[in-house]
Parts: sequence; structure tokens; C-alpha cells
Amino acid sequence: MKGKKRCRMHGGTNPGAPKGNRNAWKHGGRSAETMAAVRYLRGMAQFVRE
Repeated sequence: MKGKKRCRMHGGTNPGAPKGNRNAWKHGGRSAETMAAVRYLRGMAQFVRE
């Protein structure tokens, strides 16, 4: 595609879905909130083990 940075057919250097795009979600298992909760729980588990 002349003069364009991305191919309109194949996406090219597409960085992915825009931030906050709820239409791109399938289940939310890798969302920022879920990952923060996982980090917190792992930290608490490590604290309990010590």
C-alpha cells in the first residue's frame, strides 16, 4: 500500500487492539486487573510461606 504504514488487508505492523477496546476481549483472563490480582495473591502466598 503506497504511502501507508499498514496494509489495509493484512494489518502489517498492527500494534493490536487499542487500549480500552472491550470488543477485543474474549474472557478478561489477561486483563490488567486480573494480572494485578494474581501478583497480589502470589505475594501473599509467599509471605505466608515465610
